[in-house]
Amino acid sequence: MAIERYTLPAMGDLWTDNYKLKTWLQVEIAVCEAQAELGYIPSASVAEIKEKANFDLQRVKEIEAEVRHDVIAFLTNVNEYVGDAGRYIHLGLTSSDVLDTGLALQMVASLDVLLQVVEDLIQAIRYQAQQHRETVMIGRSHGIHGEPISFGFKLAGWLAEVLRHRDRLIRLRSQVAVGKISGAMGTYANIDPRIEAIACRQLGLEPDTASTQVISRDRHAEFMNQIALLGATIERFAVEIRNLQRTDVLEVEEYFSPKQKGSSAMPHKRNPIRSERLTGMARILRGYATSALENVALWHERDISHSSVERVILPDGCTLIHFMLVEITDLVKHLLVYPENMQRNMNVYGSVVFSQQVMLALVKKGIIREDAYAIVQSCAHQAWNKTGGNFRELIAKHPQVVAQLTPAEIDACFDPSHHLQHMDEIYQRLGI
Repeated sequence: MAIERYTLPAMGDLWTDNYKLKTWLQVEIAVCEAQAELGYIPSASVAEIKEKANFDLQRVKEIEAEVRHDVIAFLTNVNEYVGDAGRYIHLGLTSSDVLDTGLALQMVASLDVLLQVVEDLIQAIRYQAQQHRETVMIGRSHGIHGEPISFGFKLAGWLAEVLRHRDRLIRLRSQVAVGKISGAMGTYANIDPRIEAIACRQLGLEPDTASTQVISRDRHAEFMNQIALLGATIERFAVEIRNLQRTDVLEVEEYFSPKQKGSSAMPHKRNPIRSERLTGMARILRGYATSALENVALWHERDISHSSVERVILPDGCTLIHFMLVEITDLVKHLLVYPENMQRNMNVYGSVVFSQQVMLALVKKGIIREDAYAIVQSCAHQAWNKTGGNFRELIAKHPQVVAQLTPAEIDACFDPSHHLQHMDEIYQRLGI
């Protein structure tokens, strides 16, 4: 599915103290409106609350320094603006009703931002995959030459992975878009469950199915683990770029600007610094994912051991993965690709990477597979790692091969287009 684009706040703005307190005020006002809708408090008082309710971040911090409680400090400051009608604010609520519901709003807003930058990455990869659909290169397993692929095929694999992440983020959004207005132990002892339903609907959230004093932290752990998983995918791309940029490979390269410098000592250096940076950042996200898992087990109906952790991992994790997505998208858009080096690397040792095609051609002529394997392997190993070693020439001269295959049939074994014959099907699956 396509993600609709619209103007969103910057990721960093979503995790400021000021934005957090705005979400708290949203929650408190939504609850007041729900209370009034059900006749629990006067509608006129709610109108007055909506007109006057405000806060001053510095004033909240001053009060918190005295009372040592963030929500009480916030409510005290809000009531300084509202006056007498403020007695209806926070009626029947506990602090976590506001904290966790407000946090859900922050996580949902963060996912909306992430979904847009994921879409940018999808389009960048899709474009490069289209451009390099038939740019032939060697495929590698265990870091060793395998058989030909195309660079576009490699990118198609990247695209498929990012599309899965988009789907996961969309599902995740529904998992964390959950509020809780259920009171001190989550039992609705002092608040009507209908108030939760109305308030959550106004906020674009679903009521939690069965909260304790908090929303259970499995949701937050899923959120952080998905971010870490997305980071791991970005790391996979970054590591691939780093490997392909090695001097002895040099099939792709990060864009290197005209005035950029690679080393204070060695003027020739062009280092894959952006990919290396992304690799390191992914490690941080995995650490945050572990911390989120540790937050799931709280004492009884609630303790606050999770709170200090989330104040670090959620803002940092969201801003970090956002930066990583923007960075990898720009890197992919401006990636330097060297088809001539891909061709050179593929043909080392006389195109030894076409060994399977020769073996299969011999098998089709009636030679036992084990014997065909031995014939081809002997030629491949003669060519392998030898100066001037040429697999194709050895194959063309081998008496058992010549006895079975014509020169045209031997030539056909070394045609790289054979390995791209099913690209259309793969590309169609991805809509490229």
